[in-house]
Amino acid sequence: MQAAVKLKPKEEEVQVRCPKMSATRYRRFLKLCEEWPRDEAKKARDLGTFLRQRVASAFREGENTQISDPEKCDHMYESLVRINDNFYRQRFPRVRDTSFTGVTVEECKLLLSGNVQQMDEEKKGLWKTIMERFSKSPEDVPEKAPEK
Repeated sequence: MQAAVKLKPKEEEVQVRCPKMSATRYRRFLKLCEEWPRDEAKKARDLGTFLRQRVASAFREGENTQISDPEKCDHMYESLVRINDNFYRQRFPRVRDTSFTGVTVEECKLLLSGNVQQMDEEKKGLWKTIMERFSKSPEDVPEKAPEK
């Protein structure tokens, strides 16, 4: 079994990696992904989904993945755990649950949901309507019947 040893000769640094530590890091990230909530209203724009994709790409070989910078990996993990555990929310409590603009949590969720984006795409503004009308060729535009 290899041990995590850092030998530092004068010219260069040699690292021997411990596969057991990579497996432990991988399992910790998997557990964090399970605990991280998903917002079904956002679908592909959800932070939980993004986190799962990043973990999958970072640990392509699963437990056998060799981590190039273990300290950075541990730092990222600890930061994500603090966010997931609401560490900063508890450390810096707020009087009201609003953003700096004064919008409530429910209003933010409504604005960020996919339903509002679909409604915006369906409702075209005056400028888009005019641009579409003038961008069409004359053959595409139906002729009006002459008025009597």
